[in-house]
Amino acid sequence: METQQEIWQNMTGKFFHRPIIQLIEEAIIREQANGYRLKVCVGSDSHVYGGIISYATAVVIIREGKGAFTFIRKQKEIQTISIKERMLNEVNKSVEIAYAICSVLDTYGVEMEVHADINTDPDFKSNVALKDAMGYILGMGYVFKAKPYAFASSNCADMMV
Repeated sequence: METQQEIWQNMTGKFFHRPIIQLIEEAIIREQANGYRLKVCVGSDSHVYGGIISYATAVVIIREGKGAFTFIRKQKEIQTISIKERMLNEVNKSVEIAYAICSVLDTYGVEMEVHADINTDPDFKSNVALKDAMGYILGMGYVFKAKPYAFASSNCADMMV
């Protein structure tokens, strides 16, 4: 499955003009050949700048006990939407990528989590989307993580948005 924008980059700014499924498969083959046990976490974050919403989606490949590396996709949209809709757009972007890469992860026996940049504390605005986001991610059959455990969205994607 091809996604709408296939320009990915790493945290140092190196660009990759290939589909994420290809980048992930190459990374898994390389890292498993080096003896690493892997886990993948997918998460998105967004910031609003005037009428422009900037999104970043992070695919974090964790080498258990030996660090991690990340692929990032950035997107911009011109629209005015509610906080709930924006949070659900973030989740949708993460699920889109999770769905695109799940077959290759299954092939190589790699676990995946989908992270939502949504606070579990009802005092925070993003909490308005928690139940919907959790239902969507769990309904798709993925492991769900929210703040403070959602580092792929809250840290990695947040740094790059």
